[in-house]
Amino acid sequence: MRGPPRINATVAYCTPAMAHLIAVELPPGATLRDAVLASGLLQLAPELRADALDLGVFGARRAPGTLLRAGDRVEVYRPLALDPATARRLRAAARRPARR
Repeated sequence: MRGPPRINATVAYCTPAMAHLIAVELPPGATLRDAVLASGLLQLAPELRADALDLGVFGARRAPGTLLRAGDRVEVYRPLALDPATARRLRAAARRPARR
């Protein structure tokens, strides 16, 4: 006799140097956070913290406590290195000719 059905999903995390795509299989009722923990990603990417995960599914942000569904691609997002408004201001300043 087989046990309860399992949920198959993928955990994705990318850095400029590497992409991690890790298949996981979890019981019904598992959350996005459970998927990340089960993937072993936190050991592969020590810059991530379990208590501060920024997650999404197929490009849409979701809370870590969101229930996992079969086929989900759980995406772990990196923190922004620079505020977008500040980045735009710096790019614009770099394009302006220097004053004499």
